[in-house]
Amino acid sequence: MTRVLTMDVLSPTEADAVVARARLGDPVALEALYRTYSTGVYSLARRICRTTEDAEDVLQETFFEVCRSIRTYRGDGSIWGWIRSVASSKALMRLRRNKYRATDELNDELAPARGASTALRMDLEAALDRLSDTARAVVWLHDVEGYTHEEIGTQMGRTASFSKSQLARAHQRLRGWLGDEAVVA
Repeated sequence: MTRVLTMDVLSPTEADAVVARARLGDPVALEALYRTYSTGVYSLARRICRTTEDAEDVLQETFFEVCRSIRTYRGDGSIWGWIRSVASSKALMRLRRNKYRATDELNDELAPARGASTALRMDLEAALDRLSDTARAVVWLHDVEGYTHEEIGTQMGRTASFSKSQLARAHQRLRGWLGDEAVVA
């Protein structure tokens, strides 16, 4: 079952006012940021990390970092963009810390089961779960969150071409697992 997550978004004027108060250490403003963006942060973390526990930890670490670093937020982009960047960085660090990080570039991940027919169909969630942690993170950050290959490479301590090759290989695998009708952008 797919559930649609909605996120209350602050208008630019509201966001500016909340950020200004949060920079002064106003706990009500910091809580407003948490209440507004925690669902989006959790969703992003859950997509990158394998477990709900890791996603919850990333959520907590993200907002600790937001509270610690709100004074350094320059306001060049949206507050959600900045918080999302912190969250994706924390999720990727969680992968490394848990030794999930798959440095294999998809070659050592689980191959399709022997004897599985080409008619095997699975939903996208199950197919994404079959990818290595690194490949799944690249797919999610690029295709869903809209990060560029350069941004992904930087966050992962790799190059843009690493991100591009991970994405291409992951798309190829997903197409194979989902069948001919799979459309992966």
